[in-house]
This record gives sequence, structure tokens and C-alpha cells, in this order.
Amino acid sequence: MRHIYLTLLIFLTFSIPLLPQSVIRINQLGYQPDAIKVAVLLCEDGNIPNEFYIEDVFTGKVVFSSKTINNKGPIGNFKGTARLNFSELRSNGTYKIIVGKTESPNFRISDTIYNSTPDFILQYMRQQRCGYNPYLKDSCHTHDGFTVYSEDAPGNDSTQTSELIINNLYLIIAKGGWHDASDYLQYATTSATAAYQLLFAYKKNPKAFGDYFDRNGDPGANGIPDVLDEARWGLEWLDRMYPGGEEMYQQIADDRDHQMFRLPTEDSVNYGKGLYRPVYRVTGKPQGLMKFKNRSTGVASIAGKFASTMALGSELMLSIDPEFSARLHKKAIEAYEYGEKYPGISQTAPCKAPYFYEEENWVDDMELAAAQLYAVTGDSKYLNNARKYGKMEEITPWIGADTASHYQWFPFINLGHYLIAGDKSDSSEQFVKFYQNGLEKLFNRGKGDPFFIGVPYIWCSNNLVSAAMTQAKLYHELTGDQKFLEMEASLLDWLFGCNPWGTSMIVGLPKWGDFPVDPHSAFTHVYNYPVDGGLVDGPIYSTIFGKLIGIHLAEPDEYARFQPGRAVYHDDWGDYSTNEPTMDGTAGLAIYLSSLYKTAKNAEDAKEEGETLREKSVNLGWVWGLNPSPPRSIKLFTKVR
Repeated sequence: MRHIYLTLLIFLTFSIPLLPQSVIRINQLGYQPDAIKVAVLLCEDGNIPNEFYIEDVFTGKVVFSSKTINNKGPIGNFKGTARLNFSELRSNGTYKIIVGKTESPNFRISDTIYNSTPDFILQYMRQQRCGYNPYLKDSCHTHDGFTVYSEDAPGNDSTQTSELIINNLYLIIAKGGWHDASDYLQYATTSATAAYQLLFAYKKNPKAFGDYFDRNGDPGANGIPDVLDEARWGLEWLDRMYPGGEEMYQQIADDRDHQMFRLPTEDSVNYGKGLYRPVYRVTGKPQGLMKFKNRSTGVASIAGKFASTMALGSELMLSIDPEFSARLHKKAIEAYEYGEKYPGISQTAPCKAPYFYEEENWVDDMELAAAQLYAVTGDSKYLNNARKYGKMEEITPWIGADTASHYQWFPFINLGHYLIAGDKSDSSEQFVKFYQNGLEKLFNRGKGDPFFIGVPYIWCSNNLVSAAMTQAKLYHELTGDQKFLEMEASLLDWLFGCNPWGTSMIVGLPKWGDFPVDPHSAFTHVYNYPVDGGLVDGPIYSTIFGKLIGIHLAEPDEYARFQPGRAVYHDDWGDYSTNEPTMDGTAGLAIYLSSLYKTAKNAEDAKEEGETLREKSVNLGWVWGLNPSPPRSIKLFTKVR
């Protein structure tokens, strides 16, 4: 009998494939020729070779070798890690890295490798639309909604012209906008930020965006770049949420929404008023209709966001719709004045659960509003005020912090600093220094990490990564200083798979790579609809994960071997803390991704770019439901770790 067991053991030993002791993490989408290029080697036994090679996938020839291996110490189950710098390889092509017996996935080097990405992420924004949803070819939440807290509003004279009284309900027309994440709440806090960042991205990099959809988000060019159509969808909702003066609304629905996974067109949550949902008026006072309350102290944080977004919107909508542009311009000034009158924070409202956006800073919002108003009006009083507010918060407070409450300091990047620094005024150098000081903090926190990541793993850490790399990009644009370029590249690479888990953090990008296929989303989990383009929340500290309410893993952790210990990430629909896509996080990517747009420099790039456009024209019809066949189930995806 012993011989039978021994034979069986030997058979199993040689028949079960052994997991490799080392893995190489790369940016799965690829690298531009002039970019800093670094892969990360993870070794379970800690034995780091002293040389690595890069091989052309199609010819089999070694095109690059290096003995410059930067050892970084252990992480999780891996006793050794190292950074492999191959920035000197600049030739277009498809390659793989070889370290000993370990090979990386294939990757591309190409000038145009990022050219499609700004339009790609807009797919998720369109899918998040409330009102008419072009993905579903149907409308939702068309009855929004009945107002709450109007009686507590500052300056309230009980004669709000925007409200209608039907069956003793005060109603406001507030349809449209975007659903915030995988639930169907809507917040002006995140929506105004998202709209501003889309507008900002277009103004800086207009050539990066195409025109494949119309104003409603349906396939078909309309002569307007899709990013402006998408931003306008948000602007029109903000216009409805802010009738003017001191009448402003900031939230639709609350956490009573969190009852079930369903499509927005099938939403049956009853708030006690039939099909109407609550619309929260800005009051500058604590709000919360049930057990939990927020800690609001004023209106400046939300009024500043309305003002900055409407000011930039008025500029970019001028040639598209002059009447709409003029209305936005007028409301931008009124919103700014409202914020000046009532300084402080206006947080989103919780209800049955203790979770809400706990924003605690507001001077950054007023700084951006004032700087943007100066840009569109030329009135120096706004510039002076912008400088005043900017000096009150030199560095966005999450930078350098170990932890924070949920959205405690939002937006995650201060674009007001950039506007003032770029104005070449007397204070411009000082505001450049503010950016530099923040980047120094991130640099020092991240330089010992194998992935060069210095952001804290708080809820929505990927949004912090996006903000940090955008700040680094803008700083380099302003100064030419190259100190932070490797960190900037590492932050980008992190989002595309150069991280402990080896996965892209953007759903569906790249299609040939490892990306989230089981996100916390009813679209995917219940209906098998992809949520392509959505940026998921990203890793959080293990200590935070262990304390969250109602969280669970629906399947065994496929990344268990690669969990670094202090932080976790799961591609599991049950983990709403790390694997839920967010609208504002996705929109924030538009600034950086659009900055990577390059025109083709050679025949190979031109051919690739043409193929990408042809593929878009064919595939977008399938993405938006023109093909009667349903999308393939996510269960068909198989991941190889």
C-alpha cells in the first residue's frame, strides 16, 4: 500500500503545474518610446538575478539587456523585489522581459498606444447617465424629485420659484446627470468635479477626443467632441440643481437606495412619495433624515464647485449654445457669491448607514472658483481672492497623510493652484512651489516602495493615484523639472497592472490584459453587461477592510498569493470597497490620459492608429446595444495568475 501512495504522490508532483516562484509586473497597455519604463520583479525565494533581458516577441532577438537592478526588499509573500528600468529601449515593437526563467507578459512600445484611452473611459460615463441612458436605450428616474430641507435653507423666504407644489409635495425638476457609482445616488459634489475635469481635459488637449456619439450618447457624430457632449450632460443637471441665488441643491436620493442590485430603469425603491426621490437642498447645516447626520458648517465647498464648473462650462459652451453659456456664466458668479457669504463645508447626507462624503476642506473649492472666474472675466478681484484662498491650503491635506475619512479632502487635486501658477503673475512661483512641496511628500513616501507608490491606501486610493500623477504632469509642464518623472510613470503603470496583483484598475483596458471582470456593479453581476472604462476604487488598508459593514467575498480570493499584507484588493463583486467603479474617479483620468495623445511619427504608428479607429467604428455599435446578441458573460473570462 505504501508503494501505491508513493507512486500516486510522485504522479501528482509531476502532473500538477507548479506556480512560478517569480512574476514580473508591467504596464499591460504599454509604453511610449520616450517614457520612463520600469517593470517590477517579485521573487518568492528572494533570489534576485543580476541581469535581465528584453526580447522582441516576433523576431526572438534580444534587443536590450541590463545589470541595473534596483533591489527593494520583501513585500507580502515575496521575499525579494526589484525595479527593472528599461527606459533606454525606445524602438516601437512588441516585447517581453526575461529574468532567469521568468517571463513577463507581452507589451507594446508605441507613440500612439494611449490615443484611444480618453474616449474609452467615456463609455463608463455614458453608462452612468441618469434620465435617458444610451446604454439601456431607456430612461430612468424621470420624476426627480421632492425637496427636503428647504425650510432650513439660508435666505429662505418660502417662495422658491423653482419648486412646484403637487399633492402637498414641493417638487423640483432635477432629472439627468450621472449616477455616482454602482448605486443610483447623485451628488453635485462629485458630479461638478467630474464635469469640471472633463472640460479641463478638453481645453488642454482637444485633439485627444473624437466625435463618435451625439448629444444623447447614442452612436453617431454630431460635430461636437464626445467629451463636451458628456460634460454638457453634467452641466445641464447642475443647471437644474442650481436655480440661482441662494437656492441650491446637492443630492438626489440617499442610502435607502442600497436595497438590491437592479438596473436604474428598474429602480423600485420607494422613499415614501411614490416614484419621486428626495432632492436635498443646500443649507450649510447638518443633515440626515434618519439615524446618522453629517457635519456641515457652511456652503462654500459645494457653491465653489458649482461656480468653477459653470464658469469653465460657460467658456466652452459659448460656440455650441450661447444662451446656455450666458446662463452658466451668470450662475457661476452667483454661486461664487453664495459661497463667499457662507464659508464652510457642505457634506453629503447619510441616512440609515454612517457612510457619506466627509469633506472637510472648502478653501480649495473657492480658490478654483475664483481662479476660473478670473480666467473667463479678467476681473482682478477674482485673482486676488484666488491667491488668498490658495495660501490657506498650500498642499491638499491627503498628501502625506497616513489615513483619512471617506473623501475627507476633495477634490483630490487642487487645479486652482495650476491656474494661478500658469498665469505668470507675481504669485505664480509660489503656487508652483505648493505643487512641488506636495510631490516631494509623495516622492519621499514612495521611494522605498518597489512600485514607487506613496499614496495612502484609503477608500478610493486609485483616485489619489490619478490625482498624484496628474499633479506631477502639470508640475513638469510648468517647470520642466524632471525629478518626479519616474514617480509619475510608476503611478500610471500602477493603474495598468504594474502593482502587486498584476491587474489593470480600469475595466476593459486593455482588452488583452488582466482587468476587473467581477466589479461591484449590478450591470455586470446581475446582467453580465460590461462596465468598460470604469476606474475601480483600488486597494485599501487591511485594517479598513476588516471594519467595513456588509462586505464579503463571494468567491475564494484569486489574488491571495499576491496580497501585500498591509493593503488588499479583490476582483469580487462583494467587495464594494476596492472593486466598485466610480464616476468621478473615471472622469479624473481624462486629464492625464488626454495629455498622452501623440500624432503618428511613422508608418507603423499610423497603421496602428488607423486600425484602432476602424475597430472603434465596428465595436462601438456592439458596446451600445446595436447588436441583438447579448454581451458575453463575465463567467467566460479566465484569469491566469
